[in-house]
Amino acid sequence: MNNILKIIVFLSFLSIAPFQAAYAADEKKTEDYMPSLITKTPLEGRELAMKMVRKTIGTIVRDPKVKMAVRQKYIDNPQLLMYSAELVAIEFKTIAIANNYWR
Repeated sequence: MNNILKIIVFLSFLSIAPFQAAYAADEKKTEDYMPSLITKTPLEGRELAMKMVRKTIGTIVRDPKVKMAVRQKYIDNPQLLMYSAELVAIEFKTIAIANNYWR
């Protein structure tokens, strides 16, 4: 059952990606929080991965009240926290590859 839930969560993020891109295109001013995936250290890469996940969720959920309600659900559900960590790990893997694993 856990794998099915993971797939549903992942697919839900994929299904909203086109809407997220359209919404971002409509914005007049967008912060360039990710000018490059290249970082000096793995720690900087991990921080960038966390920021990328936060910004993605922030783009999807604009209403501050809804964001707080969702955060409360994450606090109360350890499994949802693990899914968040998994999203950061996926972004970090992308950054690590882009940095040739800091070799």
